[in-house]
Amino acid sequence: MSAQVANVPAPPVEVVAANVTAALAEDLGSGDVTAALLPDGPDIAYLLCKEDAVICGRPWFDACHRALDPDVRIDWRIAEGDRIAKGTVVATLAGRSRALVSAERASLNFLQTLSGTATITADHVAAVRGTGTRILDTRKTIPGLRIAQKYAVRVGGGDNHRIGLYDTVMLKENHIRAYGSLGGAVQAARALHPTLPLIVEVETLAQLREALDAGCTRILIDDFDAATRREAVRIAKSAPWHGRIPLEVSGGVDMTTLRGIAEDGVDCISIGGLTKHVRAIDLSLKLGPPPGG
Repeated sequence: MSAQVANVPAPPVEVVAANVTAALAEDLGSGDVTAALLPDGPDIAYLLCKEDAVICGRPWFDACHRALDPDVRIDWRIAEGDRIAKGTVVATLAGRSRALVSAERASLNFLQTLSGTATITADHVAAVRGTGTRILDTRKTIPGLRIAQKYAVRVGGGDNHRIGLYDTVMLKENHIRAYGSLGGAVQAARALHPTLPLIVEVETLAQLREALDAGCTRILIDDFDAATRREAVRIAKSAPWHGRIPLEVSGGVDMTTLRGIAEDGVDCISIGGLTKHVRAIDLSLKLGPPPGG
């Protein structure tokens, strides 16, 4: 495992298994009619990356192939989370020819998608390096692949926001409206879910002060312009609050604005595009020995 992902827990085995079962059922259906044309003898294959990328998704790739051939041998030449160059042979495989080609598409779909998420996350993390700002994902994920994509964000050096609607309370304008005040909504949330993290989204500096007074785990300043954002940082880091509640920025973030937002002193930047705007990494699995052996 690369140093970059040394502290990233492996994805849950049951999640990988469920993802792979669904993907193979979707692709194979009643059976691979094309693979049936091949002699079902031993063969070898190699996995080629056709662009610079951070590789992520080995557990899913391996599980796809082992589901169809438990005796397949997969020799990885790189570690999970490694950044590699275009043209790198990242793995070689040895197994039954029909199983190799039947597992090909599902295994590549996982690896190219998760590598895409890890790569774009790593690019965003690199853009804010040295500022102390953390890059967060959101719940804008591919249905059924949330745990996988959030794992890929961590492999890319980012951090996870909330996993779903069950593990963190997040108060927005509707909650504040329902309780008549931000403080009232915070009090109700703490009473109902005293052990869960609490994030409060604010739309004005006045609401920011209310949230700082009420207390919470993190404050989201959504769509603030640059001047208001810098004032929000100044307020949050001044007495009597003195930086005790982290500030998160969301909205209006892209690679052209990312560094400037981080340099304003915010603690976190959440970016839906890490998992929503997925551009798969170009990978291919070819039968035969790799170039150069």
